[in-house]
Amino acid sequence: MLRFEELCTLSVEVGELTTMGDAPLGERRVVQILGGTFEGPQMRGTVLAGGADWQIARRDGALELDARYALKEERGGLVQVVSQGMRHGPPEVMARLGRGEAVDSKDYFFRTIMRFETGAPELAWLNKTIAVGSAERKARRVELKAWRLL
Repeated sequence: MLRFEELCTLSVEVGELTTMGDAPLGERRVVQILGGTFEGPQMRGTVLAGGADWQIARRDGALELDARYALKEERGGLVQVVSQGMRHGPPEVMARLGRGEAVDSKDYFFRTIMRFETGAPELAWLNKTIAVGSAERKARRVELKAWRLL
């Protein structure tokens, strides 16, 4: 039986979309991660600039996501995050998101699976954690709520 506990909420600032053009699986894109914050019951801190979300805009309208970035916890520990997921919805909703318009998160699917790696002793429990996230896309930000699988 699956059980979950709150891990954290992340607010991730993102840059402009860069397209690398059409490829065999769809349009390859990248979005730079510029920074942000995170906070949860056991940790809080900042999202470091320098990560990116590598995407494939598939021909069926789904967007495959592969984000890799780093967190700096307030006690100093650094955490690598690998977050892979999918976003999809009706074409008109996805077009509005693409233009940076406000869209209710109930109108589209945006979920991710997260893995972590750290050398910080106080955060070592993250090395054995898998989390699931539910996200909302804003014009220049992604709001993500993550739950740890127990």
